Amino acid sequence: SVAGPGFINFTIKPAYLEAQLNGIQTDSRLGIPLAKDPKRVVVDFSSPNIAKEMHVGHLRSTIIGDCIARILEFQGEDVLRLNHVGDWGTQFGMLISYLREVCPEALTTANALDLGDLVTFYKKAKQRFDQDEAFQETARQEVVKLQAGAEESRRAWQLLCEQSRREFQVIYNCLDVDLTERGESFYNPLLPAVVEDLEKTGLLVEDAGAKCVFLEGFTNKDGQPLPLIVQKSDGGYNYATTDLAALRYRIQQDHAERIIYVTDAGQANHFAGVLQVARKAGCIPDNVEIDHVPFGLVLGEDGKRLKTRSGETVRLKDLLDEAIARARTDLESRLKEENRQESEEFIANVAKVIGISAVKYADLSQNRNSNYIFSYDKMLALQGNTAPYLLYAYVRIRGISRKGDINFENLGEDCKVILQQETELVLAKHLLNMSEIIASVEQDLLPNRLCQYLYELSQKFNQFYEQCQVLKAEEPVRTSRLMLCDLTAQTLKLGLSLLGIQVLDRM
Repeated sequence: SVAGPGFINFTIKPAYLEAQLNGIQTDSRLGIPLAKDPKRVVVDFSSPNIAKEMHVGHLRSTIIGDCIARILEFQGEDVLRLNHVGDWGTQFGMLISYLREVCPEALTTANALDLGDLVTFYKKAKQRFDQDEAFQETARQEVVKLQAGAEESRRAWQLLCEQSRREFQVIYNCLDVDLTERGESFYNPLLPAVVEDLEKTGLLVEDAGAKCVFLEGFTNKDGQPLPLIVQKSDGGYNYATTDLAALRYRIQQDHAERIIYVTDAGQANHFAGVLQVARKAGCIPDNVEIDHVPFGLVLGEDGKRLKTRSGETVRLKDLLDEAIARARTDLESRLKEENRQESEEFIANVAKVIGISAVKYADLSQNRNSNYIFSYDKMLALQGNTAPYLLYAYVRIRGISRKGDINFENLGEDCKVILQQETELVLAKHLLNMSEIIASVEQDLLPNRLCQYLYELSQKFNQFYEQCQVLKAEEPVRTSRLMLCDLTAQTLKLGLSLLGIQVLDRM
């Protein structure tokens, strides 16, 4: 139809929409195709430091990285989820030297300390290191022994790493996140070859005793090019050397065709420098795609970095526990108002699912490039663009199934979608857009697009449900509308699973 000068409107025929929906009703992938040319993809995310507790700063990398990995895996890509933990370097010489003085059993006995104690000792060791030159030298000699493979030092280092891993795993289990750990120490034997190969290319320059590559487009305040240091004047290596070694290993040994780094935006220049050097050295083949996925800060409601009242960085475990506790308080209040009796098992499970989902969704629903304000009240709200709102839309559909004693998997072989009302057509078109959304997130790595799609799906379903009778409708409209409900539930469940969120039948 003509709609004014220069505009023509096209309307999709309801019969076409009906045929598309009928075609995906029994497809577990809801008609979303697998990648035509699946690739080997490395996703580098989370990356906490050994002997330190995971804090709110690790939240975004872990959640965003897991979501990206889930979407790529769903698309059929061969994904390697890597946790590049900080498990090497001067801090271990410092910590081992200090523990040898004040708590030697921690270096010989498993579980002698919990991670909280280890963190306390680490802070004291750092303070001592900064103030005591003799201790500095002792710590440096300990690093030399560790790097040389001294048995006592290696055993102490392994115990510290194992203690941290156990604590990290508690967080990963809570968040339902799978990772393969490959820390900085893994690449340590490969670092000399990085320097040797850069020397062969003629890129290395010695400056004040350090070996470095001067970068194009990066200058100091005087306009002089900045160096990427790959070997310090004392012969040691740094993060850039390790990242170059890791990049080479992932391409040559892991056969990665796409590498995705999920880190805070503050590391953008670091990765730009590393990748520039790698490209100049010919380490990145033309068929390998590299993506740095930066993200902003988590802010408190005062608009500043999220901190505890004492000014400390918020521990991730405390943040998640608080979300679950608040979700439980809200649930118990609602149960009391509705005069509902539920088991302790039901209450604990629903509180955990809602609490963790609320934290994940509040993060993923933001454009990752932006900072966002962390608010328990907003993320746990039953209205608005929140996880509880989406979960409730799914619960509503499961409620229809219970109320009508409906088995959505057995609606009959001849059941067909029939679209008559405007809200049905609007819902149908939105359901069929899921494939396009997934494809866009796979390319742009912006999970908030999937969140927005699911939020709008919940809105459109609620509008359909309010305006169209389902259980009381006459056949064949009744079965058609039940199919629409089922397709909505399937789409919500799939979409939420790609965000790392579990659905609930009741809440």
